Amino acid sequence: MPDVQRGAPEVDITAEVLIIGAGAAGLTAALRARAEGAEVIVLERDESPRGSTSMSSGFVPAPGTGYQHAAGVTEDTPATFEADILAKSKGLSDPALTRLAATEIGPAVEWLGAHAGVDWQVLDSFLYPGHRFHRMHAVPEKTGAALEARLIAAAQDACVTLVTGARAETLHVDAQDTATAVRFLRPDGTAETVGCKTLVLACNGYGGNAARVLRHVPEIAAGTYYGHDGNTGHALAWGEALGAELRHLSGYQGHGSLAHPHGILISWALMMQGAVQLNADGLRFSNELGGYSEQAVHVLAQPGGVAWNVYDATRHAFGLEGFPDYREADAAGAIRTAADWDTLANGLGLPADAVSKTMAEVSTCIASGGTDSYGRSFAGVAPLTPPFHAVKVTGALFHTQGGLVIGDDGRVLRTDGRAFPNLYAAGGAACGVSGPRVDGYLSGNGLLTALAFGALSGREAARRTRV
Repeated sequence: MPDVQRGAPEVDITAEVLIIGAGAAGLTAALRARAEGAEVIVLERDESPRGSTSMSSGFVPAPGTGYQHAAGVTEDTPATFEADILAKSKGLSDPALTRLAATEIGPAVEWLGAHAGVDWQVLDSFLYPGHRFHRMHAVPEKTGAALEARLIAAAQDACVTLVTGARAETLHVDAQDTATAVRFLRPDGTAETVGCKTLVLACNGYGGNAARVLRHVPEIAAGTYYGHDGNTGHALAWGEALGAELRHLSGYQGHGSLAHPHGILISWALMMQGAVQLNADGLRFSNELGGYSEQAVHVLAQPGGVAWNVYDATRHAFGLEGFPDYREADAAGAIRTAADWDTLANGLGLPADAVSKTMAEVSTCIASGGTDSYGRSFAGVAPLTPPFHAVKVTGALFHTQGGLVIGDDGRVLRTDGRAFPNLYAAGGAACGVSGPRVDGYLSGNGLLTALAFGALSGREAARRTRV
């Protein structure tokens, strides 16, 4: 179990900036710290870094970037992005952190493009729920694994010391709660200790800790966990032991479209293009455009905790062209196909009469551009054309959104509002901007705080070593 010890331990090596976690947050922090001239060591529990970043779609929302301008998006600003985040959370997001993230993310994305070889492109073929502008940035492969690979390569080029197979367990602090060292364990059980001048916690949240999930977000505890097993809440445990301010531990990102039983993410972009979800009775049960995070809870509430994403040939071609995960699901046989609704329903084991009636109602809404009884608008949606397609999905927990509260310089705050002397947090270890509920998650909020707070913490941690 992670613990905190006081006193000065014997150390094996010392870093100016020590970072725990080699996901997007930790690697971005490392790159920014190296750019400030600091000696950096990153501790990563896996033998090969992957984490939640590699499991994500890799989409990063950022306003006012040159990449946006090149794509013809010139009106987006940090203020409009901040307003969109707050609108999605119904005003429950931490206002200071929301403004901080919305302000820092654009420069972070630009910096990674200019100095870390991250060749961003703006996705402009669809808008995710709650975003007023096309602001999603992605690498050409459109995967989190490809983004992670670029960050690892950039860290190696920058001479960041990356120590893998290193599970951080003990945080050492002095009488003033200044972080002095971290003790980590190797896979064979041997221990080593790294001293530090500043420490950045970038080891994500608690999604891999079943006891914490049950305590803080019981409504998703029965869902599939589609996150990294190493997200065990170490940063939270250290923060609790030190008297740090923790906030919004009940906030998380869910997803209502994980192919079952294949465990492959089916992009919500298909929903934005006109797909719908049916339950085992062949009926729709919600407004699918409310957001894919809260849809996880809606799907799990259906018979068997599953649903079927249903759509047509146009949407199927869109998925194949634009999303590697969708192509993987198709290759795995997760996508079912039929010439008409009755045949599709029979192949899925759903009541054909109900499916045909439901899809006729959807087609009527599409033709009129109207709004259905769930409040979903079908304005501008192209008609459904055969052959028709479906994929069985379930609801999943992706990662938690609550965590350590940080100040404007990235330092972790105590319960009385004072900052710890040299302790920083970023990504899932820090309190995010989704508020305390699942429906507060705006698409991309996870990588938003990973890159924005990672860049901030790395830069400021390095500068503090010079004080």
